[in-house]
Amino acid sequence: MSRLDNRAYYDDFAGWYEKERHLPYHRMLDDLEVELVERYATGKTVLEVGCGTGLILHRTARFARHAIGLDLSGGMLVKAQQRGLHVVQASATELPLPDASVDVAYSFKVLAHIPDIQGALREMARVVRPGGWVLAEFYNARSLRRLVKAMKPPSAVSAQTNDEHVYTRYDDAAAIRSYLPPELDWTATRGIRVITPVAKVLELPIQHPAFSIEYSDCDATLHQTRRQCLIILPQIVEQYEIRR
Repeated sequence: MSRLDNRAYYDDFAGWYEKERHLPYHRMLDDLEVELVERYATGKTVLEVGCGTGLILHRTARFARHAIGLDLSGGMLVKAQQRGLHVVQASATELPLPDASVDVAYSFKVLAHIPDIQGALREMARVVRPGGWVLAEFYNARSLRRLVKAMKPPSAVSAQTNDEHVYTRYDDAAAIRSYLPPELDWTATRGIRVITPVAKVLELPIQHPAFSIEYSDCDATLHQTRRQCLIILPQIVEQYEIRR
């Protein structure tokens, strides 16, 4: 799938992307991602690769010294601009930033949709200062989500576009390691073990115990090395992912 196809898909998706983002499950995922970024980005210069409408970026901007967002889709960026965020329309494989210009680069729900994943990771590593952090999320190749996506009909985002029109890749640990440029060390993995069968369960009054288990079972020991570091997030995608 071409870059233009990905852009067209997300431009069509932009109008209703946030329609269900307020629901408990999506709030949980967003909260986990923001908490992770906050550990490394407080008071620092931060780049979000694939910021979309700015749902995560506008929260990151509250604790970062400076937060920059980048997205391929101009349609998605309209909402981010309305939030007053510093955003740029560009490709993840051609970041318009100088070498070693940010302390942290992160990307959630995006890298699995980039065909040239090695190019994207090289670019993230290039713009991060030595000793900085790259936080990257991948879709788990062993997840139930992959099976469900293969079995169910495609979801339409407009009259002309559905989710079959966007490139999607599922990765295992070996594949992820093969993508990493030499300047990145895989330092730790953070995951979430999803025990609810569908996201709607978290909207029920009895959801609190399940929510608490999922929320608490999402971390691994994180430790820094002297080189740039990569934390892999192979889990947080809708309701079907499991921790490796």
